[in-house]
Amino acid sequence: MLRRLAHEQPASFAFTPANLAWAQGQITKYPAGRQASAIIPLLWRAQEQEGWLTRPAIEHVADMLGMAYIRALEVATFYFMFQLSPVGSVAHVQVCGTTTCMICGAEELIAVCREKIAPKAHQLSPDGRFSWEEVECMGACANAPMAQIGKDYYEDLTPEKLRGLIDRFAAGELPVPGPQNGRYSCEPVTGLTSLKEFDSGRTQYNASAQAAVDLKDTVRRIDGTEVPLLTPWLGKAAAPAKTKAPRKAKAAADTVKDLNGSGQKGHGEGDDR
Repeated sequence: MLRRLAHEQPASFAFTPANLAWAQGQITKYPAGRQASAIIPLLWRAQEQEGWLTRPAIEHVADMLGMAYIRALEVATFYFMFQLSPVGSVAHVQVCGTTTCMICGAEELIAVCREKIAPKAHQLSPDGRFSWEEVECMGACANAPMAQIGKDYYEDLTPEKLRGLIDRFAAGELPVPGPQNGRYSCEPVTGLTSLKEFDSGRTQYNASAQAAVDLKDTVRRIDGTEVPLLTPWLGKAAAPAKTKAPRKAKAAADTVKDLNGSGQKGHGEGDDR
């Protein structure tokens, strides 16, 4: 699929001070001359900050990494995780439309998005607060149909439940992600059939949903102040790796010995001077 940048672009981009410190920290993960390896995390953080990936942001990241703009554009347009046009200021809804979800009702969920948000994918709702798209498999087939809203999965959906979620987000609420039919995770709806001895001492929600509830960041945009900046690799010299002599080098040394005679050494070998 051909992906293009949006026609209307902001005049400039700059990371927040905290996000800039985070980005600079990520760059230090890579050896000198290999800074371009940080392109994906930096583009992702730029998108998290703004909601979508703008051309000024792509070029800003390219400048930080010493890359030609076209190289950064190649990455941004290749990966569908990058949104190249504006998304809703409150939430972007990504409905899985692959086989399992399609069989279980994804088309009805897409109809809800057309009704509640916009007629076409990647269009903003009239108030600019929501947008949607259909995506490929997101790996939650046991909980089909599902959608990712913001950073989290909302699973076991029905058209009515999705309508309710959109309304709750519009009202400023943060609905609990995860299964929406009472399941804890992806176990059978009737309950566990095996490993029942491990069904105790768990949190109120499954690990992913519990983290979303605790952090309250489901649709929040990251500004870099959420968690402390950690760069433990800085200031620590890496211990030299212990390596064995390559077999080819050993073979070459043996060849020199043979050429010089079985009782002689190669030039400089064993020289005590």
